[in-house]
Amino acid sequence: MSQQREHFGIVGGGLLGLTLALRLAQQGKRVTVLEAADHVGGLADAWQIGDVTWDRHYHVTLLSDQHLRGVLKELGLDEQMQWVKTKTGFLVDGRLHSLSSVWDFLGFPPLNLIDKLRLGWTIWHASRIDDWKTLERQSVGDWLVKHSGRRTFERIWLPLLKAKLGDAWQRTSAAFIWASIQRMYAARRGGQKQELFGYLPGGYSRVLAAFREKLGSLGVEIQTGCRVKSIVSDSAGGVEIATADGKVQLFDRAVVTTPAPVAAQMCSQLTSAEADRLKAVEYVGILCASLVLKKPLAGYYVTNITDAAPFTGVIEMTALVDPAEFGGKSLVYLPKYVGAGDEAWKMSDEQIETQFVAALERLSPTFSRADVLAFRVSRVRNVFALSTLGYSRNVPPIDTSVPGLFLVNSAQIVNGTLNVNETVRLAESALETICRPLEPRTNRDAAECQRRHSLPVFPYQPQDHVADDCELIARSR
Repeated sequence: MSQQREHFGIVGGGLLGLTLALRLAQQGKRVTVLEAADHVGGLADAWQIGDVTWDRHYHVTLLSDQHLRGVLKELGLDEQMQWVKTKTGFLVDGRLHSLSSVWDFLGFPPLNLIDKLRLGWTIWHASRIDDWKTLERQSVGDWLVKHSGRRTFERIWLPLLKAKLGDAWQRTSAAFIWASIQRMYAARRGGQKQELFGYLPGGYSRVLAAFREKLGSLGVEIQTGCRVKSIVSDSAGGVEIATADGKVQLFDRAVVTTPAPVAAQMCSQLTSAEADRLKAVEYVGILCASLVLKKPLAGYYVTNITDAAPFTGVIEMTALVDPAEFGGKSLVYLPKYVGAGDEAWKMSDEQIETQFVAALERLSPTFSRADVLAFRVSRVRNVFALSTLGYSRNVPPIDTSVPGLFLVNSAQIVNGTLNVNETVRLAESALETICRPLEPRTNRDAAECQRRHSLPVFPYQPQDHVADDCELIARSR
């Protein structure tokens, strides 16, 4: 097999896996993508809500998203992007305020002048920080109180942190806020006065269709409905991927793009230390409701909510996207970010609809439940890894102790927020590692043991015993 083109098996057909497939195929590799769902796209896929087809989750492209825009250009789509200046709302104490300009900020009633100055200082200061690793040693709460003051923290920051992270905000580092602010300031660093938000007419269904066409032209095979059960090293020097239907495929290398805990379940030959590291990554999930409405809400693309509500915020997609895309109707997302043990996972779609619609009716005076034409809920348990204290020291590495097996997933995004641009950047930055020449099998196992545990290399033993030795060394430390 290796005498011909090197064959890569990519587990996961989200935008991360598709970008890896594109770049590997462009390097002349033979590539097969294995996706469990009956379609590609992952978190960026599209679905139908009533008679509207659009993205299952809300996405926005920034003018400064150069990695994503580079891919869109290759797909012939970047010139078709529509760029829009949007407005931001803030719901505090039952009143909706605009925070879309400097003048809006200066007149923002919930904060006094000192509060506003400290809040502005916090955002500006974060935008100027280059060494994000220092922020990993500070809790997000302590850092925000220090710079913004306790009143501003409790009135503004804390409700937003709870809405986005739940109780996990207490375990989150200040790097979380830094990453969010850095992305929004990217345009200003590029010389633009403001950041424009963009969308592609037709949404991500068009992006994914163009992706599949491009990959097909490069000879990439995409297998959907292909749920991977196990991945093991083959005695002949390759990697075997077994699927739930009993099929086994052999590859020169395998790249797993699933969330870290899922990867740990698939890859049984990882050392216990590697598996524990993957399982230790704490994820935040999402319950995201999509609503098709008869009419718009308030015209804000994002409405942040500090009042009690069962959802994180209100994303009014029609404030960004031309309503003609939705047949003149309005598309709204109501996301709720939840941890693994949250009771919200037990709620039925009907319960979520009742709760969310009632809350929206209470929070938005112009909205009535009679305006709802369609309602649908997406549930994803592993959306983004929590940026805990010292997170970068515990990030699972790309290479593993199993020859030819690599792990590339969103848990490795340590200095940015999870978004499509960062996903593309991660894929492109991982290429050097996953394409690096493999060491001869007799040397690689001992070298991996030494590298991971900082101990002397043992004389080579047969493969079965090297893994056992590595496990023993890890436990003895």
